[in-house]
Amino acid sequence: MNNQVLLSTAYLAPIQYYSKFLLYDEIYIELHENYPKQTYRNRCKIYGANGELSLSIPVKKINIKVKTKDILIDYDTNWRKLHWKSIESAYRSSPFFEYYQDDFMPFYEKKYKYLIDLNTDLQILILEHMDYEVKINKTEDYITEYRTKVDDYRYKIHPKLNLNDDRFQVKKYAQVFQEKFGFIPNLSIIDLLFNEGPNALEVLKSFNN
Repeated sequence: MNNQVLLSTAYLAPIQYYSKFLLYDEIYIELHENYPKQTYRNRCKIYGANGELSLSIPVKKINIKVKTKDILIDYDTNWRKLHWKSIESAYRSSPFFEYYQDDFMPFYEKKYKYLIDLNTDLQILILEHMDYEVKINKTEDYITEYRTKVDDYRYKIHPKLNLNDDRFQVKKYAQVFQEKFGFIPNLSIIDLLFNEGPNALEVLKSFNN
């Protein structure tokens, strides 16, 4: 088994993304690609009162190729208030939202300049709450094809792609609105965390083949 994996940065990344953290000794986060639009890099999916809900962080308009590490967050709209209200509305009745909310709320009060910094700090918090440690590196340049010992998921984990991943198997867990809309797979990791709490890591392990 390869012991290194290459991932994109991601905003409150999906469960499939976090499942990779458990399979590899070292994680590499891509910083030097030309930033692609409409990906998990600046969006996440949660389970709202009306079903699946996508939340997107607006970024400064890109007219030329810009590296992911240089992407600036756009604050012309009050997206922070909208995101937090949406998360709070979706999960306030979940078993563990009250336990975690004070740690997540400051991210929607602080004004980050760069998308990568917000994503990185949220990732650190999530891994801390799951009580999981793994070595995370940031790429120093962009290589089209990485050496064979690195598994490349930079563009395979995508909101518009099916879960075509033989190392990831969806398992059901309790979700707040599942009696109304049924189980929705591969939502943001916060869906798992707020619903399963300290058991989230064990549930996450079950997703890996």
